[in-house]
Amino acid sequence: MSSLENGSLSGDGPPAIQLNRITRYFGTSKAVDEITFHVNRGEVFGYIGPNGAGKTTSMRILATLESPSSGEAWVDGFSVVDDPDRVRFRLGWMPDDFETYPDVNCEEYLDFFARSYGLRGKERRRSLRHVMGFTQLDQMANKPVDSLSKGMKQRLGLGRALIHNPSVLILDEPAAGLDPRARIELREMIGQLADEGKSMLVSSHILTELAEMCDRVGIIEKGRMLAVGSVDEILDSLHQADRDASDQSRRSSMFVETLNDPKTAMSWLSQQPEVDSVSLQGSQVAFFCSNEREQQSNLQSQMITAGIPVVSYGQRKATLEEAFLKVTKGRVQ
Repeated sequence: MSSLENGSLSGDGPPAIQLNRITRYFGTSKAVDEITFHVNRGEVFGYIGPNGAGKTTSMRILATLESPSSGEAWVDGFSVVDDPDRVRFRLGWMPDDFETYPDVNCEEYLDFFARSYGLRGKERRRSLRHVMGFTQLDQMANKPVDSLSKGMKQRLGLGRALIHNPSVLILDEPAAGLDPRARIELREMIGQLADEGKSMLVSSHILTELAEMCDRVGIIEKGRMLAVGSVDEILDSLHQADRDASDQSRRSSMFVETLNDPKTAMSWLSQQPEVDSVSLQGSQVAFFCSNEREQQSNLQSQMITAGIPVVSYGQRKATLEEAFLKVTKGRVQ
């Protein structure tokens, strides 16, 4: 039995998920190129990248559905190569799309997978009740699976991943194609699972939602992992690379929103010697200035004195979209 011995960066024991220099070829094409990252226990880790970046391939390797060409990966301390059966019992896998069976209702579908995982008697019935209640499929127990809406089908896929109560979940584009209400409800379910201590690797193209629910993110492009960390950590490292380290330590990312045309504020800020990198971000003007609170306050006062009607002003929180656009180059496989 092969297991991972090194500890997680938070908590005791091995990480919930660990990939070490995973590479996967399809013919001469390298879909995954020495990917290395980990997911801590109890953490929600966002996995983002353009289409064809290698997200699904690396997730399928973790789910024991693909074998790596080289490298190693572990789930809950067990090798996906040497101990796939142990991995499957600890892992809940929700693919971006999955096949259903004709003439099967929701309860029968989940019951089939409960039996497949060896659940019997009271344990199986208890698991079915819990999962159908959690996913709100209990009122659709007798509804044919092939007649479900996209949102309900995604709930069914999540229920299938949860039926054996795994400690680790891998969710590949769980919100794809969902309407706004269904996305909100799915996000709430993922938050609930996180509160229960489940470790999750979640891929999505809806970056605002990932930013709200994830502790850390990994950005992948053309099979290579480009950045790992919180959104603030990733952007801080990018700013550090763009500027002299001593200068960056004295700068803060700021925003101002005004009552009238933001171009007036942009023009005024561009003329201030202590301000740089002025840009328009939606209705807000973003810029860098000193991180000294007194100087930030003085700048705001000067703007108001100059006749600029300031509605809101302060330090600007980094966004996942910014991190993604700064890190990736738009390359495809």
